[in-house]
Amino acid sequence: MSIEKKRFHAALIVPLFMLILMWIERFAEYAFGISLAFLGIHPLHADGLPGIILSPFIHGGFKHLLANSVPFLILSVALFYFYRNLAVKVLLFVWLMTGIWVWIMGREAYHIGASGLIYGMASFLFFSGVIRKNTQLAALALVVAFLYGSMIWGAVPGFFPKEHISWESHLGGLFSGLVMAIYYRKSGPQRKKYSWEIEEEAEPEPGDETDAYWKKPDTTLRE
Repeated sequence: MSIEKKRFHAALIVPLFMLILMWIERFAEYAFGISLAFLGIHPLHADGLPGIILSPFIHGGFKHLLANSVPFLILSVALFYFYRNLAVKVLLFVWLMTGIWVWIMGREAYHIGASGLIYGMASFLFFSGVIRKNTQLAALALVVAFLYGSMIWGAVPGFFPKEHISWESHLGGLFSGLVMAIYYRKSGPQRKKYSWEIEEEAEPEPGDETDAYWKKPDTTLRE
């Protein structure tokens, strides 16, 4: 098995595990005729604190879950494939910070669903690719923008006035992803440096210690 295939398979582990848990939860609700929405984020209420962790696994129905499943899988696999050394840290930060933001600033309701994570990962992948000036990552950023660029409207208050959409989760995810992209801009995959750039960095500046050493006359010579 090639290294790239191994990387891809490794990148699938966490995303698939989380997605399977989401579907198990939804089937359990359907099978027992119950709703676990009360385990979502209930802003400024103690009973809503567990929702900071649990809300991404709870959805309002199969349609809601299906709409989130594809973008969640694509973006999370991309995160773990291209940023494998940072992926867990980025995911956890986006997860917690989005949840905390919603708990503090959200409307009076139970906020559920994985859309906050989706917005956070999309934001991180896009801004990180732009900041790093890495050709491969910049291409990934363009793909993310092309596929999910319209999601930006989902973070605008009042854009879905007649729908039960948590724009607070979307906005929190976008901001969390941007913060992580800036914070980890010097970590993980970096832009490849070309030979002429390396030579320019290695070339001593006039008057520096290295230059002075080579210009110093050799006093051990005899005429």
